Formats: sequence, C-alpha cells, structure tokens
Amino acid sequence: MPEQARTVLAFDFGIKRIGVAVGEAELGTAHPLPGIAAPGFAAIEKLVKEWRPDALVVGLPVAEHGEHVLAKRVQRFARQLAGRFRLPVATVDERYTSVEAESRLRGAKHKPVDSVAAQLILEQYFHGRAA
Repeated sequence: MPEQARTVLAFDFGIKRIGVAVGEAELGTAHPLPGIAAPGFAAIEKLVKEWRPDALVVGLPVAEHGEHVLAKRVQRFARQLAGRFRLPVATVDERYTSVEAESRLRGAKHKPVDSVAAQLILEQYFHGRAA
C-alpha cells in the first residue's frame, strides 16, 4: 500500500451484499457508506469516481482452523478490484468484525452491519499501518 495513500475505500465482501466504508489515512478515521449488491462493480466504479481513493482495502475472512469458505472468493474479488481500477489493494483479517458491528448497532433502527464491518476493517488497516 502506498505511503502517500490518503483516501481509502474498504469493502466487506458478501455473496449478496458488500459493505462499504471510506476513510482518511492521515486522520485514521473511517465512516460507513451505504452497502451495495454483490458483485457491485458498477456501483464500486461510481464510488471510485466520487471518492477518488488512493487505495482499496478488502476484509479477508480467516478461519480459526484451515481456510474460511469465502477466502478464495474474497481474494478473487480483491484481484478484480486491482485489475479494474488500477489501484493498490490490501487485505485485512476481518475476524469478528461482523460481531463487533452488530454490537455497535444494537438498538439501531437501520442496521447496516456490512458497512459498519467495512468501517472496522478500514480502522484495523489504519491501526496496522501506524504500528
């Protein structure tokens, strides 16, 4: 991931929906955006044009033992993003982000769990870069 990356889009890949978040690396902050229907490349193209990110981040599901059932699909999605948008793409271990997102949203009327999970993925990415 380039050191000069400022605006970053993050994705929580799902078979039906993809959570989306945007963040600013310099501030280390991330905010959820409306999720999109999978595979979502037309919608992602609109987001890339609107936000002009320097980089993309994708949450990679990691299983406790062995490979997570979605891992290969997520890696393929990440490669497709890199190829289509010619931007650097990083993957981040997304373990427990959905559980944390649900916890943060407890009691909320509208529950954009996938996009809050994308926000958490992006926050993990920023925290990992600072270390």
